[in-house]
Amino acid sequence: MYNIVVLAKQVPDTRNVGKDAMKEDGTVNRAALPAIFNPEDLNALEQALRVKDKFPESKITVLTMGPVRAAEIVRESLYRGADGGIVLSGREFAGSDTLATSYALSCAIKKLGGVDMIICGRQAIDGDTAQVGPQVAEKLGLPQITYAEEITEIANDKITVRRRLERGIETVRGKLPAVVTVNGTAAPCRPRHAKLAIKYKNAMIPSERAAIDNDYTEMLTARPYLNIEEWSVAQIDYEEKYLGLTGSPTKVKQIESVVFSAKESKKLTAIDSDINELMKELIINHTIG
Repeated sequence: MYNIVVLAKQVPDTRNVGKDAMKEDGTVNRAALPAIFNPEDLNALEQALRVKDKFPESKITVLTMGPVRAAEIVRESLYRGADGGIVLSGREFAGSDTLATSYALSCAIKKLGGVDMIICGRQAIDGDTAQVGPQVAEKLGLPQITYAEEITEIANDKITVRRRLERGIETVRGKLPAVVTVNGTAAPCRPRHAKLAIKYKNAMIPSERAAIDNDYTEMLTARPYLNIEEWSVAQIDYEEKYLGLTGSPTKVKQIESVVFSAKESKKLTAIDSDINELMKELIINHTIG
């Protein structure tokens, strides 16, 4: 049996970045953008689920940090086979860069205790830094395996991982507990399971239930698994100077959506002289060579 924590993030859909994507203080205006499950975190969830397939007694807890609506990430994970989740939420976490985010997540993981594996996506599409996973490992003093494409074996407190690198593939072995960051080239996450979707469709964090008039007391008493945990700073041991904007040395000055357009075009035929002429032009202007 393994106790697995999957770090997942709800991110703005970067395919729909517009002029309102940034606030004046340089932080992302998440309310103006559609929110989705970070793609590589879904790959990470699938790796965790495959471990559970091999070791059915294992437990998968999804940990996410964000506003109330980030609970949707936990629900999506429950629909796919996760056992539970925690939403780390509160104004104190707002504006966190990777350093402050990894600090808050590491504090939550310490609070959980007894974790054998921490699995997360290589990077989030809203920042593309690939820093949070390694920073969490550093703060917890754990070994880390990055660029994972598949967890191939777990035995005798050792984990074997196939890594996809720029120039090839390598297989490495590490000691548990460990942090594993997963590439987008890993297996895609399995779809929602219909029975699990029905089972967990009413799963919510307390803040979500507080915003609804219905009384869920009786339902939660009968089905306690519908209660998604919501942690604030009160549930973790922390130092205030490392949280939120105060603990975030990274400042974004500006974001732009760049659209490339062709100003000139040239039509070529398939004859050798045209191809040779194009190659000469590309070499002369240093596009290639």
